[in-house]
Amino acid sequence: MKAKILLIEGKRTDRPSFLVGLTKKGYLVESVPNGSAAEVRLEEEIPHAVVIDAASMRTSGKRICQTLREKAKGLPIVLILEENSEIPNGVEADVVLVLPFTAQKLINRMRPFLPVKQKDVLQVGPIELDVKQRMLRCLSRQTRLTPRLVILLKSLMDHPGEVLIREELFSKVWDTDYTGDTRTLDVHVSWLRQALEEDPRHPKFLKTIRGVGYRLDVEEAVRPKR
Repeated sequence: MKAKILLIEGKRTDRPSFLVGLTKKGYLVESVPNGSAAEVRLEEEIPHAVVIDAASMRTSGKRICQTLREKAKGLPIVLILEENSEIPNGVEADVVLVLPFTAQKLINRMRPFLPVKQKDVLQVGPIELDVKQRMLRCLSRQTRLTPRLVILLKSLMDHPGEVLIREELFSKVWDTDYTGDTRTLDVHVSWLRQALEEDPRHPKFLKTIRGVGYRLDVEEAVRPKR
């Protein structure tokens, strides 16, 4: 899996863009000219990381970081500042780099936040689960899950379109033979819907099959409306 990076940078003729360097390293990079354009893009898809080249826009980048963090709370943010700049107080970035530095240094600092191997990342339709980092991405949402929710979602993603019986799910997620009371499962399904669904009260992905169990409905959820 190639990591998806959203690069926010202005046009300056006096310094090179990081777009070329990141693309040469095999990343899928989309460039937008400002924070407003990035907000629009995040409504459509959440990348694995955002790079804000504040130096290219002659700004501190603090407001852009804050806005993007509100849009996608778990989204890794890298902020690039002009040479000799001071780091803004309270800036909401995971990594802050001050020019000059190489594209390789940028990549090295981003790498801990990016998916590492295909075996650690599951994808079913628009649902992407990074098992190692416990990160769920779905359409315009990104959420870090608890270990128990990761097991629950992985179990559902391993059998898309299939009805999984409540007792079997409970036994697998909690690693127990006792299935006399599965109400805890219902609570965790509710939490998972909060992370997965646009409207948890009317779920499109995670369906309840009354009296039986649950089903992950990916194809139906993403089918265009007529």
